[in-house]
Amino acid sequence: MRPSLRKFVGMVVLVTFVVVYALVAMVIGDMTLQQASTWVRLAYFAVAGLLWVIPAGAIIWWMERPRRPGS
Repeated sequence: MRPSLRKFVGMVVLVTFVVVYALVAMVIGDMTLQQASTWVRLAYFAVAGLLWVIPAGAIIWWMERPRRPGS
């Protein structure tokens, strides 16, 4: 795959992933933590707010990989 096409596909996947992840994390947090203490909610949203970085890093790594010889 050409690097420019890979970067475009990666950008679309990354933006879609972040939007869907944020919505799902909000819904899960809202539905399951309504009766929880403030500290539990803070901890959940802090972890959920940082957890997206791992798959996003994998997508960015895939986007920036050098082109394989012969392809």
